[in-house]
Amino acid sequence: MYPLENDSQIYEGTYNRRSILKWGILAGIAGILPVPVDAASRLLYPREKSLYLYNLHTDESLDIVYWRKGKYLQDALHEINYFLRDYRTDEVTSINKRLLDLLHNLHKRLGTDHPFHVISGYRSPATNSYLRKCSRGVAKNSLHMYGKAIDINLPECKLSSLRQAALTLRAGGVGYYPAHDFIHVDVGRVRSW
Repeated sequence: MYPLENDSQIYEGTYNRRSILKWGILAGIAGILPVPVDAASRLLYPREKSLYLYNLHTDESLDIVYWRKGKYLQDALHEINYFLRDYRTDEVTSINKRLLDLLHNLHKRLGTDHPFHVISGYRSPATNSYLRKCSRGVAKNSLHMYGKAIDINLPECKLSSLRQAALTLRAGGVGYYPAHDFIHVDVGRVRSW
């Protein structure tokens, strides 16, 4: 509170009106502040994390909560591992949890309720070797073999917008393949191509 310069401020009413107004505004802000802070914390620290995926090769869909109240749900993780299996060999591996979180965050960033279309999730070493012989651009030590990479698209979203949203997350690598209509995301070092 400001000190009174003279007694006339009290009698003129300017000091009192300003004080009342100032304290009223502060009280009003204090009264509403917990609501935005709580809403912001729900966005930054959700109670649940989920994935909505469609596998183009197996025609399977998965809409699943995999994290709740600070814990990964083991049954959900097993379902995701199976869903993202190497469809050529039916081999399953553990999908990296950071990759799941990346997909969840990307979905939230885009603000869509449509599923990501999965082109390639886990790849067994045999599948990766086969693909290297058949096509250019398949890494010898691909992160797909470690459950740390996925190739996706989102038909309801321009591919360039999907790529840009993934780049803004800065959560790993982002590859752009417009000729084949997908992007690659992984949880390796941050890079793009």
